[in-house]
Amino acid sequence: MIRSADIREWRNHDVVDPKQRRIGTLEAIYVDTATDEPAMATVRTGLLSRQRLVFVPLDEAVLGPDYVKVPYDKGQARKAPSIGTDDVLPAEQEEAIFQYYGMTYKPGANGERKLARR
Repeated sequence: MIRSADIREWRNHDVVDPKQRRIGTLEAIYVDTATDEPAMATVRTGLLSRQRLVFVPLDEAVLGPDYVKVPYDKGQARKAPSIGTDDVLPAEQEEAIFQYYGMTYKPGANGERKLARR
């Protein structure tokens, strides 16, 4: 798992699937607001003129020399919920990301966001 202190070191590194196929470039990390631990990465994908940021969970992520390996297939990750490269994740879209990956979504007790960008 990626530790909070390591986040800045891995920005702009390749994100790869279990078969070492490149998904894209790590753009940012979203932490779980309850634990402040890394939960999701935004990965820059697409052609130069049509790039977007897809969300990929960091559970079971493995750090390599110049890459972050996630346990999700390239095809699955590239079809994940996304935002534009200059956009911010709207609170109402958080749950869709968790549902896409079959994960439980539970906001804070007072409805606080589950994810915060670092």
